[in-house]
Amino acid sequence: MLSIHSSPTGQLGTRDTGGMSVYIRELARALGSRGHTIDIFTRLNTHRQTVVETLYPNVRLIHLDAVGIRDISKSELFPYLQAFFRSLDEFRKNAGMLYDLIHSHYWLSGCIGRWAQKQWQIPHVLMFHTLGAVKNNRGIGRMESDQRISTEKDLANRCHRIVAPTHREKEHLIQYYDVAADRIGVVPCGVNLDLFRPMDKKDARRQLGLAPEDPMLLFVGRFDPSKGIDRLLSTMTHLKHREDLRLVIIGGDGDQSPEYRRLQTVTSELGIQNAVSFAGRVDQKDLPPYYSAADILVVSSYYESFGLVGLESLACGTPVVSTRVGVLEDLLKRNNIGHIVENATPRSLADGIEKILSVSPATRLQDEEIRSAVLRFRWPTVASAITDEYHRILDVEK
Repeated sequence: MLSIHSSPTGQLGTRDTGGMSVYIRELARALGSRGHTIDIFTRLNTHRQTVVETLYPNVRLIHLDAVGIRDISKSELFPYLQAFFRSLDEFRKNAGMLYDLIHSHYWLSGCIGRWAQKQWQIPHVLMFHTLGAVKNNRGIGRMESDQRISTEKDLANRCHRIVAPTHREKEHLIQYYDVAADRIGVVPCGVNLDLFRPMDKKDARRQLGLAPEDPMLLFVGRFDPSKGIDRLLSTMTHLKHREDLRLVIIGGDGDQSPEYRRLQTVTSELGIQNAVSFAGRVDQKDLPPYYSAADILVVSSYYESFGLVGLESLACGTPVVSTRVGVLEDLLKRNNIGHIVENATPRSLADGIEKILSVSPATRLQDEEIRSAVLRFRWPTVASAITDEYHRILDVEK
């Protein structure tokens, strides 16, 4: 597996580390438990990192060095990809490794996977996680470069198979990159149901030092324009009549980062500073109490290829109010476990939140009823489906 720009063990919620890192780590663990051997390659960020690290049985994380490149953003990585490939190929030769298959994650890793595909003469599976053309179509944040768009299209049509997390994402690949439908397999992301499970709301709030009775909204994610945090903050201005309502925001690169300071300024300008708390970055293992403490998780994104935090919240028995993104669009509608905002304005988000908060205790779904909607997303089930995708091309190659 290739994940050059973001380590599976990186700090979730920071600049370049989000749901993709969780996906790679959990998928590799599930595949390793089935007896497959996985090496995950990422970039070396600090001199202190161990080059080869055992993550789980049959799973190693290997840090590649490329001419001393350290802490640079993913937008700066493209010129160094050839150096990373040389480092990858040198490691493979020195270790005497013969891999059966390459699984690349994101377009930057896809470039390295493409070179390995050609030089090693083995199949290449690619999962983009996000598509530059779709991001540009949404018109949020910095426009993705023509280089990314043309490279993604080339990779999509040269790899052996693409894995998409939803049918909508498959449609995007067909629409924007002219990929043949039969070259795309749809396999959803998974959720760790052992980690994410319901706990008593009052106990969760006591553990976190939160008010026991005040209604609470939760946001979990990177501080990226595509996540719609500004839209969520504007939503809070339509809920000022609920004087006890609180919004807890998890994620970001720390209280000294420019984006954190900007969001703090926005909350003050909107007059909602007393209703919004920034909890900072929280390790994934520490997220369950936040989900259980919340009354609603709000997904305000403009674009999600899947929407993993939504599944984590539902697994904890907490409903979700979301824009029409990823798997949540179908999942919430079909199971009546939250609300999808058709017109994703702050006013509409506020209306969706009001709808869930106004449900009487007598008719509210129980935690286990909400959780039951995501049981089919267990990681062993996902790993089995991914293995089937691998065999589609491995059997052909034989």
